[in-house]
Amino acid sequence: MTAARITVNGDEAPISPAAPHTTVLDFLRERGLTGTKEGCAEGECGACAVLVARPGTHGPTDWVAVNACLLPVAALDGQEVVTSEGLATAGEPGAPAALHPVQEEMAVRGGSQCGYCTPGFVCSMAAEYYRPDRRASADPAAHTDPEHGPNGFDLHALSGNLCRCTGYRPIRDAAFAVGTPAEGDPLARRREQSPPEPVATEYTRDGRTFLRRNTLDETLRLLRERPDAVVIAGSTDWGVEVNILSRRADHVVAVDRLPELRELRFASDHIEIGAALTLTEIERRLDGAVPLLAELFPQFASRLIRNGATLGGNLGTGSPIGDSPPVLLALDASVVLADADGERQVPLAEYFTGYRQSVRRPAELIRAVRVPLPLAPVTSFHKIAKRRFDDISSVAVAFALDIEDGTVRKARIGLGGVAATPIRALATEAALEGEPWTEETVEAAARVLRTQGTPMDDHRASAAYRAEMLGQSLRKLYVRTTGAVSS
Repeated sequence: MTAARITVNGDEAPISPAAPHTTVLDFLRERGLTGTKEGCAEGECGACAVLVARPGTHGPTDWVAVNACLLPVAALDGQEVVTSEGLATAGEPGAPAALHPVQEEMAVRGGSQCGYCTPGFVCSMAAEYYRPDRRASADPAAHTDPEHGPNGFDLHALSGNLCRCTGYRPIRDAAFAVGTPAEGDPLARRREQSPPEPVATEYTRDGRTFLRRNTLDETLRLLRERPDAVVIAGSTDWGVEVNILSRRADHVVAVDRLPELRELRFASDHIEIGAALTLTEIERRLDGAVPLLAELFPQFASRLIRNGATLGGNLGTGSPIGDSPPVLLALDASVVLADADGERQVPLAEYFTGYRQSVRRPAELIRAVRVPLPLAPVTSFHKIAKRRFDDISSVAVAFALDIEDGTVRKARIGLGGVAATPIRALATEAALEGEPWTEETVEAAARVLRTQGTPMDDHRASAAYRAEMLGQSLRKLYVRTTGAVSS
């Protein structure tokens, strides 16, 4: 294996002497690239955002914005990174660099005051600027969508970036003013070339090692040898523990670039989603084919987090407040677990065994998630949180119902935030199945739903509030599907 190296703003540099747990953020700042800032060290503010060249969904390569505070720099061995400094075009010797179009719009429209958050905003905006399928409105004068600009800019691209002093209007104005990349734009041209290939990595410093293998078989053998290794994909969970709790691991194994974990296949009776595909990749590849997942994605953290987070990671942590488990439970999904001896398929309803515990063995990986077909025709996801976006759920409820001739033939309801694990609302499902889809049925089932799980009082919500929100979510679904006004 070659020495670990990373390309930053076009220049290749060794990762050494950084420790294996050193974040991309700290690595960049130690190299003098101080535009990348630390605001929260949890992936919630976006001040640390940088661009990474990743496999594209509409072409060979996409420029993807990620949180540099969460990702170990060793995870980018052989990869390409662009910071806010690298966006500007170098001028003649001694002359100032020319601003990137995104930087120019932020400047002329007053999108920056103290400037601390600005480089992160610029990188997130640049990722959207270079999104290959961004298209301007055919009639900009008639454009009325407040969250998508007439230039096709999706404002959700900035959902993970926070600003305390400027105010978001001038930042939005800048985002909605950017045009399309000019002919010859080097970062636009870079999209037409293949992304960097995954590099087998074994990087050791001070007795700790970061490891990446090229195939699933090699990785599973490695995990058999080191069952205590920490497995990461986007590192959106482990990165927080490293930063906030000062967690360290003797061995960290990366699985995010394994081809066997990055497939998305449609079979006659199911959809198989690779466990290492990011949520952004899944969202764009499915393109609405699973409506319940399409409803989940915009409410799952932020675009910056979704650019790294995976279904495998969200399920692997076993958190009772993860947003994807309730949806996958309602979809009747299963997980495919793999180890060096083979694979097994486990219904997600049987996967969780306790708080952050599951049936997954130490040497096993989640290889894929399988969603059975056909899909239920009536679905909905309700996330109750203090903020509309980029927040942790107080309660999450997912519904998938088959309603035929006015009768509920099948009901699947997934719940999060109301027990030590994500759960199916089995008693509520039983109260609905075989009954007419009427207000009387819904009211009776809502009373049952209020009793599901073991909600608790904490800083996010009281137990009584959580119980009330469960019942209200079913009433809301009924009103949405029938147009009735519930009494």
